[in-house]
Amino acid sequence: MELIKKYFPNLLDQQIYRLSSLKNLYAYWNAHVNLVSRKTFHDFYQQHVLFCLGIAKVFSFYPGSCVMDLGTGGGFPGIPLSIVFPNTKFVLVDSIRKKIKIIEKIIYNLHLKNVFPIWIRAEKLENKFDFVVTRGVKKINIIHNWIKDKFKYKSNSIIKNGALYLKGGNLYNELKEFPHAIEYPLNHYFDEPFFITKKVIWISNI
Repeated sequence: MELIKKYFPNLLDQQIYRLSSLKNLYAYWNAHVNLVSRKTFHDFYQQHVLFCLGIAKVFSFYPGSCVMDLGTGGGFPGIPLSIVFPNTKFVLVDSIRKKIKIIEKIIYNLHLKNVFPIWIRAEKLENKFDFVVTRGVKKINIIHNWIKDKFKYKSNSIIKNGALYLKGGNLYNELKEFPHAIEYPLNHYFDEPFFITKKVIWISNI
């Protein structure tokens, strides 16, 4: 948790409390359902929470924005982002019902009022969003086909509506068909070696 405070020194007490509560909550529920990789759980705040908050380093969601977390899994990146952006609505979407059920319990324990988990496949969701965030393992072109018609036409932000992908490694081939994509290397914001290959990719809905 000290890592979070290091890079986000202006968090309010309630935000610090909620972020500090995450590890114990996930430790408990991870024993029932594999929400977070047990191989990386020892490094929970770096590899999961701080990585997800990399989005908050490169972009601030405006109050009133509506954001879909596609394939949320254990609630990442949606839950950490919802704590940092309490005036933004986050819709957490996943096709695995048992994960959504546990996310509901985590949200209840954290008293989060701006998070709404839904058990559904993203391509079947009829809602429209300002932004989509995802820490998925699928290739960007596959995810793009799922979400290309999910955006609101009008933006309430200074940038166009679009998707923010948390990715790692060499993305040259994945981004060939997205020449307008913008890469934000997270090692520009975080000092730890884990972030050397990690990036946020922003692709506007144009």
